Amino acid sequence: MPFALAILVGCQLLGELLRQSLHLPLPGPLIGMFVLTLALLVGGTGRTQAAAGPPSWLVQTSNGLVAHMGLLFVPAGVGVIAELSLLRREWLPILAGLVVSTVLGLVVTGLVMHHVTRLVERRPRVVPGPARHQAAQPEAR
Repeated sequence: MPFALAILVGCQLLGELLRQSLHLPLPGPLIGMFVLTLALLVGGTGRTQAAAGPPSWLVQTSNGLVAHMGLLFVPAGVGVIAELSLLRREWLPILAGLVVSTVLGLVVTGLVMHHVTRLVERRPRVVPGPARHQAAQPEAR
């Protein structure tokens, strides 16, 4: 477990270093997840490793972290309580930002889903096997 935790923290650190050095507009931990995903895909032996999934030691450590995820929200909750006076003063812009960002997220998600669905419906369907040859032949009368 300590080795797997070191791998996870190392990927997060690498992501943060990449973010700072390349001036990327993404959070370092997110970049670290991409690095970890890429390492798991490339480090395996092709399709057999991808089908088998990540190593068991990484799965066990990840499941342990997810089981205690509530503890990871404690610092954010303390930060909200510490800035309660600011929240009381600026509640209207904060509420407006939350409502606008939620509506914008729903609209963008709906538009993307609409366009992806239309693209999938337009794609020609391939009939597998011998049925494809039969469908391509004109009917004899």
